[in-house]
Amino acid sequence: MVHEPTRRQALVAGGLALGTLLRTGRQTQAALRAKVEAVSVISKQPQNYHGWSTLTRRRNGQLVLVCSGGREAHVCPFGRVEMMTSTDDGHSWTWPRVLLDSAIDDRDAGVAETAKGTLLVTTFTSLAFEAVLKQAEEQKVWDKERLAAWRAARDRLPGDERRKDLGVWMLRSTDGGRSWSGRYDCLVNSPHGPVALSDGRMLYAGKELWSRKERNGVCESTDDGRSWKWLAEIPTRRGDNPNEYHELHAVETAKGGLVAADGVVRRWQDVDGAAPDRRLGIALALAAAGGRKTADVVRSPP
Repeated sequence: MVHEPTRRQALVAGGLALGTLLRTGRQTQAALRAKVEAVSVISKQPQNYHGWSTLTRRRNGQLVLVCSGGREAHVCPFGRVEMMTSTDDGHSWTWPRVLLDSAIDDRDAGVAETAKGTLLVTTFTSLAFEAVLKQAEEQKVWDKERLAAWRAARDRLPGDERRKDLGVWMLRSTDGGRSWSGRYDCLVNSPHGPVALSDGRMLYAGKELWSRKERNGVCESTDDGRSWKWLAEIPTRRGDNPNEYHELHAVETAKGGLVAADGVVRRWQDVDGAAPDRRLGIALALAAAGGRKTADVVRSPP
C-alpha cells in the first residue's frame, strides 16, 4: 500500500525547498527557532471536522483564525466558513462565528489583512460530496439518520442550481470583522488566500476553478481587495500535468521578489519519458515585475 504524504509533510518540505532556493553563496543568518509552549484543541465544537484553517495577526495584535467548520468529514455537504479571534496571543479564543454558509459545501478558508486594515476571507464551493453520497446510497452502508442528513443538505438546492452555486469567493470587512460583505468572485482559489505586498497591492496566487481554462496563476487587487484582475499564468514544468497543480501560496521576499509555492502531493513524470510515480513534490515559481511575469517552475527533490 502506498502511503500518501500529508499536507503537513508537504508544507515542511516546501519550507525546506524555499530556503534552499533562496539561499545564496553568502553565509546565511542564524536559523530562527520557535518554542512550542503547548499543543491544545481550541475549537469550541471539537466533535466537528475543521478543515484548511488559516491564521493571521492583525496590526493591532489580534489573531484571526478562519476555517471550514461544521463539517462531518474531509468531503461532506456541511462545510461553512467560520472565524475565531484571540486577543491574548492564542491563550483563549472566541466562540466561532459563521461568516458564510452557502447551500453547498464551503471549503478552504483563507484570511489576510490589507495595508488599510481591511480583512479579506476566501473560500470556494464544491459538489464533491455528491459522489460520496451516491456511493453510500449504492452500497447501502450508512444508517438512516446519516443518509437523511446528507440528502437534506444536498436538496437545499435543485441539481441545476447547485451547479450554478460553484465558484471562488471572497468576503470583505472594513471594521475589523464586525460586519462583512456578501461573497464575490475573486478569480482564483488557494487554501490560505492572498498576501499583502509592500507596495500596497494584494496578490493572490491560485487556481481557476469551475472554468474551462482552470489556469494556475496570480491575480492582483489595487483597490483594497474590492476587485481582482488576472496578472500572469504560472507556467507548467515540462513533463508535469497542470491539472495536478493545486493549493498554491505566494510570499514576498525581503528584496521585493515573489515566490509561489505548490506544496501538495502530485504525480510527477520525469522528462525522459519514464513512468510517472506518485510522490511528494514542491513546485516553486519565481515572479518578476511585481507578479506580471513568471519564470520557469522548478521542483524540489522528493
